[in-house]
Amino acid sequence: MGRMSALLSHFDYFPATRVVFGIGALDRLGELARDLGATRVLLVTDPGLEAVGHPQRARESLTKAGITVEIFDGVEENPTTRHVEAGVAVAQNFHPDCLVAVGGGSAMDCAKGINFLYTNGGRMHDYRGFGKAKQPMLPSIGVPTTAGTGSEAQSYALIADPETHIKMACGDRKAAFRIAILDPVVTTTQPKHVTADTGLDAMAHALESYVCTKRNVWSQMFAREAWRLLQANFLRVLEHPHDLEARAAMQLGAHLAGQAIELSMLGATHALANPLTAHYGLVHGLAVSLMLPHVIRFNSTEVDNLYADLVAVTDLSCHATSHAGETLASHLEHLRQAAGLPSRLQEVGVNPAIIPLLAEEAAQQWTGKFNPRPVSFDDFVQLYQAAY
Repeated sequence: MGRMSALLSHFDYFPATRVVFGIGALDRLGELARDLGATRVLLVTDPGLEAVGHPQRARESLTKAGITVEIFDGVEENPTTRHVEAGVAVAQNFHPDCLVAVGGGSAMDCAKGINFLYTNGGRMHDYRGFGKAKQPMLPSIGVPTTAGTGSEAQSYALIADPETHIKMACGDRKAAFRIAILDPVVTTTQPKHVTADTGLDAMAHALESYVCTKRNVWSQMFAREAWRLLQANFLRVLEHPHDLEARAAMQLGAHLAGQAIELSMLGATHALANPLTAHYGLVHGLAVSLMLPHVIRFNSTEVDNLYADLVAVTDLSCHATSHAGETLASHLEHLRQAAGLPSRLQEVGVNPAIIPLLAEEAAQQWTGKFNPRPVSFDDFVQLYQAAY
């Protein structure tokens, strides 16, 4: 799809989520939940956040607004159907009329999954795809504590099958958060490695959505601005974690990248990353960062002109080459190295003998089907080998 066809491509922009941004915005949670008619809120979070007080702040704001709160903190990274089912059991005992997710993408995806099953019944497998929820769903609010997934901007829940390790994309307009609260203050508590992992993941969202086969002029607008904000502030926020301006830029960039995904799709990088997480427990953002530069080089034969658009909105003169894809790939490798992250699969314990199995599983991931350059099993093998 060239430049002209991208301008003429179809899109259906239906913003379902109100975005409330600002320092201290989390304190408005109770007021905003009341606006949705909430009286009983199931607060979905993960236990690690209790140490920094975010769930407690959320609960305090809700109770001050006269709302009864029950906390489900059984969320783990890359939630599976088992986590969702555990949350549904809590909801069935509590009978909420609103859901609030406080956390990273895992908490938000799990909350969406709970919403599907609590309101519509069945199993997560029943909702794979889009628009399969026949009954109304509860209003919900997303409060991201990381600048990474952009899940608060999306109507999909990514829930893994615990047996196959394949992530199921379960989407419905009714599953989208009615309100997203973006408070840069809550992201200052991220450890440095979390800031690095989630930041690189957000950049991958911008870069992949910008060139995927479902791209359109509207999604590219979000992706381009997301990339500009994220790459310009990534090192700054690592060096100065309490710089609220940099934190705000990263949070807004991650959210805009999430909107770009909602309007388009991702690509081969995420297809390659998921099996690494399933087999080796690699944090998603790290797995993505290891594969992204190689995918960009692979794609550059097809979409180097689009990568040139992204080079043009950033100062990458120190990494400039004759090919925009190589310039972007080299820049990402520089950012990854500056963040102190591993640069090769062998550094994180990947056994080269498993690469054919990883490639087989990557070929089954849904995101790879939207890569701008078709990816075969042999291509997946070669991409893993290039990263090894």
